Amino acid sequence: MDRKQEQTEKARPYGLLKPTALGKIPGRVLLHQEALPSLPVPPLQQTLDRYLQALQPIISEEEWNHTQELVNEFRRPGGVGERLQKGLERRAKKTENWLSDWWLKTAYLEYRLPVVVHSSPGVVLPKQDFLDRQGLFTAVFHPLLPYLAMFCSETLPVEYMGGKPLCMNQYYQILSSCRIPGPKRDSIVNYAKGKKQSRHITVVHNFQFFELDVYNSDGSPLTTDQLFIQLEKIWNTSLQTNKEPIGILTTNHRNSWAKAYNNLLKDKTNKESVRAIEKSIFTVCLDAPMPRVSEDIYKSRVAAQMLHGGGSRWNSGNRWFDKTLQFIIAEDGSCGLVYEHAPSEGPPIVTLLDHIVEYTLVKAKSIPLCYKNKQRNISASFPCRMVQDLDVKVMVFHQFGKNFPKSEKISPDAFIQQALQLAYYRMYGHACATYESASLRMFRLGRTDTIRSTSVDSLKFVQAMDKPDKSDQEKADLLRRATQAHREYADMAIRGNAIDRHLLGLKLQAIEDLVSIPELFMDTAYAVAMHFNLSTSQVPAKTDCVMCFGPVVPDGYGVCYNPMAEHINFAISAFNSCAETNAARMAHYLEKALLDMRMLLQSTPKSKL
Repeated sequence: MDRKQEQTEKARPYGLLKPTALGKIPGRVLLHQEALPSLPVPPLQQTLDRYLQALQPIISEEEWNHTQELVNEFRRPGGVGERLQKGLERRAKKTENWLSDWWLKTAYLEYRLPVVVHSSPGVVLPKQDFLDRQGLFTAVFHPLLPYLAMFCSETLPVEYMGGKPLCMNQYYQILSSCRIPGPKRDSIVNYAKGKKQSRHITVVHNFQFFELDVYNSDGSPLTTDQLFIQLEKIWNTSLQTNKEPIGILTTNHRNSWAKAYNNLLKDKTNKESVRAIEKSIFTVCLDAPMPRVSEDIYKSRVAAQMLHGGGSRWNSGNRWFDKTLQFIIAEDGSCGLVYEHAPSEGPPIVTLLDHIVEYTLVKAKSIPLCYKNKQRNISASFPCRMVQDLDVKVMVFHQFGKNFPKSEKISPDAFIQQALQLAYYRMYGHACATYESASLRMFRLGRTDTIRSTSVDSLKFVQAMDKPDKSDQEKADLLRRATQAHREYADMAIRGNAIDRHLLGLKLQAIEDLVSIPELFMDTAYAVAMHFNLSTSQVPAKTDCVMCFGPVVPDGYGVCYNPMAEHINFAISAFNSCAETNAARMAHYLEKALLDMRMLLQSTPKSKL
């Protein structure tokens, strides 16, 4: 068959392709993974001491004294704490990672709220100025195909942190994978692991789904010109704008979506179409342009588009939110992605983006979807409520970037976290439980633990900052001490010695052992400690982008940031349904905190702390 005939075959409207297996180097990833250490179970007494320390700045003295009594009861020799600790230690000996399966289930697969806004992060990329559709089609992905080749052959370069190799498992979970809704717990399917790997991606345009093969029959990737031909064909056959937005079903509460999913699969054509979406390497969403807005709110509008698509009237139906990776490109040049969080944290996603820089796509086959159920109107109304509730603000802080705190010999991340503490304290007059993601990728199958940015030292700093009776030198010393304490906690966390996952493990061990939940975990203080009004994450990238995600509690904020050399990209989210939170107000206070902290350090000599 010549190349022209082959292209015609690729454009057939029906029938799934049967790809041949791509070559792998057997055992390469396995050898690297097996050399990684196992996640340790921290010492029980250490965790309990640090738990009490973490509570001090966020609860009253009376509450703290009560919790101390519960901790002492939990930690007594031969008591429930020791029994649960031994159970965890036994689990660690017989599993690759004592935490990973539990975390996947409790944090993601058993989470019943919609993945949209509540779980799945988005990424805002710089706006592209497309001259024509060829630019639109071939701009965002071209370097991705060589990356796919490394992915398929399991030859991605191993990453290091502090000279130590990191677990690369998450990289091999983000392509050719999809979340499947279940009535009580979801699951994840990964088609990259079989002998016959996926050769197609899904493209969505005007709510219509297409299967596009990215490889020729000899295994070579399509050229840019071939991609453009196939994408142009998709575009021209999907110009109708009156199609049912079936993708909106994926925005529902997980139990509701599980019922709709089972109904959807009763139809043979639907079942084949859904399987084609699930098996695809990733999804590309060709979005309709949003209404024009002023430049100062443009990035915030794009962030909302990446997170939820704007509702049923706009692009929420132009998604399949269970798909792990969805690239989004709009006709007006807005672009980015949204990803389903269960298989991976943000850094592997951003590293993938850094590989892309420009564009890549692939071959056309229609995927017909039809939902025969009276639920459609309910499904369409849900994203509208969610869209109206999400308050998101993207702020580019231009006054300085990570180079300034570095010049002061302060960790940029610690500096930004103290600015968040100061902003929150000035807004509300008290500190709150603060979550920052810490990577556990030094360990086999490691995911995350929590850096608790609110500390005794951070509270002392924010309380002193606006007191006229404190000298600038005292305030600067307190700031440096707070950033140092944050750095120490972060180092402890990435080495597997933070408290949050250990406490969760002890609680889950009690559930698994069918014993009553210890009073320690029923305590009000534990609920306060786990109510993260500030949920934050640093996701650094070479690309001038920013990740965004929703708050994790109704009265909280989601804050993600990418510190560049001379500026910092922030994405701040809140819920409009909470009268006490406001993303733009938080951005204002955060900007002031960063500037005040810089002025403070510049006006005082460096301390010997």
